[in-house]
Parts: sequence; C-alpha cells; structure tokens
Amino acid sequence: MEINKQHKKKKWFLPLVLSLVLSTLLVFITVFTSSSSSSSKLYKTQVKNELPRFVESKLRISDTSKDPIPKLAYLISGSMGDGESLKRTLKALYHPRNQYAVHLDLESSAEERLDLAEFVRKEPLFAKLGNVRMIVKANLVTYRGPTMVTNTLHAAAILLKEGGDWDWFINLSASDYPLVTQDDLLHTLSTIPRNLNFLEHTSDIGWKESQRARPVIIDPGLYSLHKSDVFWVPERRSVPTAYRLFTGSAWMMLSRPFIEFCVWGWDNLPRIVLMYYANFLSSPEGYFHTVICNAEEFRNTTVNHDLHFISWDNPPKQHPHFLTTDDFQRMVASNAPFARKFGRNESVLDKVDTQILGCNADGYVPGGWLTIQGNTNVTVQDYIIANTTKLRPGPGAERLKRLITSLLEAEDFRANQCS
Repeated sequence: MEINKQHKKKKWFLPLVLSLVLSTLLVFITVFTSSSSSSSKLYKTQVKNELPRFVESKLRISDTSKDPIPKLAYLISGSMGDGESLKRTLKALYHPRNQYAVHLDLESSAEERLDLAEFVRKEPLFAKLGNVRMIVKANLVTYRGPTMVTNTLHAAAILLKEGGDWDWFINLSASDYPLVTQDDLLHTLSTIPRNLNFLEHTSDIGWKESQRARPVIIDPGLYSLHKSDVFWVPERRSVPTAYRLFTGSAWMMLSRPFIEFCVWGWDNLPRIVLMYYANFLSSPEGYFHTVICNAEEFRNTTVNHDLHFISWDNPPKQHPHFLTTDDFQRMVASNAPFARKFGRNESVLDKVDTQILGCNADGYVPGGWLTIQGNTNVTVQDYIIANTTKLRPGPGAERLKRLITSLLEAEDFRANQCS
C-alpha cells in the first residue's frame, strides 16, 4: 500500500517540477525581453533629449533701431563732493528721449547719496517721464582700478534691463559737461550708422606694457568697504598671447549691440579679458578697447575718437588740466560734443550755459521738446513737452557734423580701426 502511494507521488511530482521550471523560464524571458525593450526605448529617448542646446545659439547681435531719431543711454558717475556737479551735468544733458543712470560711489557720505536720490525722485521732469534712475546700491570705485570698469558694466546692465530701446551708451563723470545741446547731438547721430563705436584706441601701448600690463595690482574696492589706492604685488606677468592689448581713453560712446556683447557675453572673450584687467592699472583705459578689437564682429565698427575735448600736458601726465575760460575758444573749435575736466562751480561752465547751450533758469537746455513760450526764465514747473521727436538743432549740430564727417571720411579711417 505504501509502495503504491509513493509510486503515485512520483508520477505527479516530476511533471509539477517541470511545469514550474518551464513557467519560471517563460516569466523570466518575458520580463527580460520587456525590460530590455523598455530600456532601449528609454535610452533612445534620453539620448534624444540630451542633445546639446547651447545658450549661444539663442543669443545674437541685436538689430539696430529703425527709429529715425536715436536714443541715448547715459551713465553719469561721481564721488565724494560731486553731488551738486552731477545734478548740473544731468540737467544740461537731459532730453526726454534718453535714459540716464546716476551713481555716487561709496566714498560719498550717506547724506550726499540720499540728497541725490531725493533729487531724482522729486524733480518734476524726472518724475513725469521716469527716465532717470539712481544706482542706490552704491559701488566702491577706486581710481585707476578695475572697479571703474565693473561700475560701468553695472550701469549698462541696469539700462539694458530698465531703459527700453536705446542706441548708444555714453559714460561721463560729474566733471564732464556738454558742448552741444541734446537736439544737436541727436540730430547729428540720426545721420550715421548705429553700429559705430566711438572710442580712442591704439595697439601701440609703448611704456604702458612695462608700467601697466606686466605689473600685477590689487584693487581694494573688490573686497573692501573703505576706499584706498591700488597696491602692487611683487610678481610680474607676461603680455597675453591669446589676444592683443589695446589702450586709449576711458570715455566713449558704445553701440547697444556691443554693450549687449559685453554684458551677455555669448562669446567668452569679454569675461576672459575682464579677469585679466582685474589686475591691470588704469583698466578703464584698456578693457573695452581690447574686447572690441579682438571681437571679429565688432572690430570694424570702431571710430578712433572719444568725442571729448581734453587739455593735456605734452607728454600727457596722469591727469588732464582743469578747464577755465581761457580754454573756451579751443573747446568750441574742437567741435567735440563733450569736454572735461571741469572744477566744481567753475565760471567757464556759466559761459557754456549762456553762449552754447542756452540753459533756462533751472539748468535745462531748451529744445524742440521743451516749449518755453519765449520766456528764457521759465521754471521747470512751467515746461510743456510738445513732441519728443521734434528737434531744434543749432550751431552745435553744424560743429559736430564737421567732426564726425572728418572722422568717417578720412583717408585713414579704416587704417585707424583697431590698429
């Protein structure tokens, strides 16, 4: 009996085991095949999604404006004690089409910066049109240091973000002053290509190689809250081989496409050069010049002039002369739209106001946009904005036209571009 039971057990046990093994094998094959297929699909999907999408492909040089009358973006900067001079320069430069950023650095007292902020906020003309802004988070700017460059880039970035469409960026200080009206300037600039960049530059750096390019300096403004002069470290460095150094004037008028290139930096050149100039003495006299002349898309847009009248010693010293009434005729004869360097409340500024700009009692320069109803003593509160596109160019436009024509039509114009 026991033998029969064992025999029956063997009969069904072997098929059961074989059935279980076969089922397990089928399940394993099914799972493996399905998993392999899914993995293959997932891998293909991931590879497809991981195709590189470079940010450079989304950035390009912006088109220049088609507006018949250009718009300008100004940075006017100053330091301790420059508040009143900055206000005067701002009013003399004001036009409702333009955009303005004003900056007093951290060496200025909190009271002086607050006073300028209140002026910008409460001045009726600025409040009405909203085209003047103060950089309230002040930067520490060291003379001769790279913090002057970073401050300029900071202001340019703000104007790109908040200033709408504009065509050229102009950097000035509180010791600069215009020699033409804004109507004169806008009228003349409306006749030239808007991709042009006005900056005095040369690759013949001469003595600056040994005294500026090879030494290594540190600007305390990069890490300190207190202003002090730059200092040198013992090490010296070689001149770059990846790009060519250029030098020139720290004052310039730069096109919007070039400013976007410097701020957005879809090519790494602006950042590489900025890091090099972080240890370069008087970097504002080289940074933009070196970037533009080493960038293929911009090197043929340069005009070798800084649009300033500046009186230097021969050979030039570190600082230019302060301008006085003795320089008035030479300033006018230069045909330049700006001049520097002026002392605070210098009497020649009054002469410029009355004989060149025709400023009203509040320091604004009348133009097609400002109807003064025949009363040259009209206050700001009486102004009437007739038409911001209506220009009333005067003798300054003729002078400026002579300067720009002489620059653009000179036989050596192309030879002077990034040479």
